[in-house]
Amino acid sequence: MSLATSAVAALLPVADIDRAKGFYDRLDLPFLGTNDEGSLMYQLSGATLILLPRDAGTQNPSTALTWEVDDVGAEIADLEGRGVVFEDYDLPGLKTVDHIAEMGGDKAAWFLDPDGNVLCIHQAAGGQDPS
Repeated sequence: MSLATSAVAALLPVADIDRAKGFYDRLDLPFLGTNDEGSLMYQLSGATLILLPRDAGTQNPSTALTWEVDDVGAEIADLEGRGVVFEDYDLPGLKTVDHIAEMGGDKAAWFLDPDGNVLCIHQAAGGQDPS
């Protein structure tokens, strides 16, 4: 057995499991159910997302999950239509325009779940350009 070919699970802490379920359901992720600990489980491509009931304030301030998409702009429009709010940044080395940061040809946009976990969608250089 190799870690390179083993199933992967991403675990994120959430303080309010019902609020988290409402948010992650809006992302249109397939819901797998609840485990014995009361954690919510969602199917990702090649992985499982597990939302762990934890005290507030246990989130990592860095990006916890990122999804590669074909068209960041189209994905932003779709997610905003489902109530997702994107972050904007104006920092040294990171500035967003219309929620999108361009970095070496890659494009990325970030949003937070209700518990402050940082989530990202990104488009690799050479991906679809709608312009």
